[in-house]
Parts: sequence; C-alpha cells; structure tokens
Amino acid sequence: MRVGVVSDIHCNARGLSQALALMGDIDELICLGDSIYEYRFSNEVVALLRTRGAQVIVGNHEECFFGPHGARARARDGIDTKLAAWLAAQPHRRELEIGGKRLLLVHSTPWEPRGAYAHPGSALLAGFSKADADFVLYGHTHQQLVERIGRVLVINPGSAGDARDPRNSGMLSCAVLDTVSEEVTVLDFPDPQRQAI
Repeated sequence: MRVGVVSDIHCNARGLSQALALMGDIDELICLGDSIYEYRFSNEVVALLRTRGAQVIVGNHEECFFGPHGARARARDGIDTKLAAWLAAQPHRRELEIGGKRLLLVHSTPWEPRGAYAHPGSALLAGFSKADADFVLYGHTHQQLVERIGRVLVINPGSAGDARDPRNSGMLSCAVLDTVSEEVTVLDFPDPQRQAI
C-alpha cells in the first residue's frame, strides 16, 4: 500500500496540489494537521482533502481557528460552512490499520499534553518508541524526518505549504510510505505560490 503524507499546508492550495501530483498513484492520503493557517481558512485546501477522501487530523492552527479566539475569523464571508464543519469534526489523532500495519497519526507528539516540537535530533523523539504502532506520522515542526526509533518508524513529511526546513534549501515537501517494504520517499519541491508572485 502506498500512503501519501502531507502536513502543515497552511492554506497553500498550490503547494498541496503540487504534492499530490508528485506523489502520483497512492492508495491512501493522510494530512497531519495545520491544513489552515491560524485565523485564515482555505475552502480550496479543505475541499481538496475532503474530495480525495484524506485521513485528516487537526493541528494547533485548527484548534486556534475553531477555538474561542477564532469566532471573528469563522464569521468572515466566503467560508464554506460545510467544509468548516467537516474540518472541525476531525480528531486530533487517528489510529489506522493499512496493509496489515498500524499507523498512529499525531500533529506534534503521541503523548499529552501535546504541542511540543520534536525536531530532528531532539531528545523528545525517544518517547515515540513507546507508541503502540508500526509507524508514527507527525508534523508540526515543518522539518522532515524518517527515523527508526526502537521498533517504530517515525515519519515527518515536512511542510507542503510553509517551508521552514533549512536542510532542504527552504523547499516544500511531502512523503510516500510503502507499508509493505517500509520504504519512505520524501519529495522536495519549490513553493508554487512563491513562484507565482
């Protein structure tokens, strides 16, 4: 099974579209949160995820938008209320079984309180080994990572919408996981949103 993984799109519909094109034929699409950006909502991004049947979780930016401080942002004209309701109903973590393998999807860390930044090389990553899963997929840092920690393969695809990883020349990225071979391909690409400016 080929699983496409995106995270931290932050309303960049062109970035998401480019990621989907680069990933090619996939059996499942996963979005690890922060599809929107704080108090901005993207009908285009959320519609694309919903139409593709993506397994979506919410991140800290969705929590801001749908939380008490996001009331004014949610009242803006032009927001598709059905898409907003769909995104608001997504969980902050998912446990999936794909191709006989267990996947845990989280935005930041598998433990509570969530929200810490587990950057590559961080001592926090050791805690991922305690997850009851074959793969832990997470985002939040905007920095790509593929590392086996204990028996768990930990994957962060980087960001498909807001590049912040100095190790890949500020490019956007996504990942494709083959659940059978456990091979992970990370795909870097320039931000089409910046190229259009």
